[in-house]
Amino acid sequence: MSSQNTLNSSQLEAVNCLDGPILILAGAGAGKTRTLIERVGNLIRNGVAPSSILAITFTNKAATEMKERVEMLISSPEFERPVSSGSRPFVSTFHA
Repeated sequence: MSSQNTLNSSQLEAVNCLDGPILILAGAGAGKTRTLIERVGNLIRNGVAPSSILAITFTNKAATEMKERVEMLISSPEFERPVSSGSRPFVSTFHA
């Protein structure tokens, strides 16, 4: 996986959880976004339809960053499962 060797054991547990939703709570700079991005990639690699993935965060800034990073990951030539442009995970915020 792309950067799983730099994740700690709790982050890896979240990334490798393929069943059901997860909630990540941690302070600033703890790696929440990276963990979620890696989990999205891992879910897709394991056959989950990208369009069935929902990633929600609290701020517009974080949602924009997550969208950009998910796009970079799944668009990279190294990503093992091609994802069509019409089938992307939904990344947004709780706020309008």
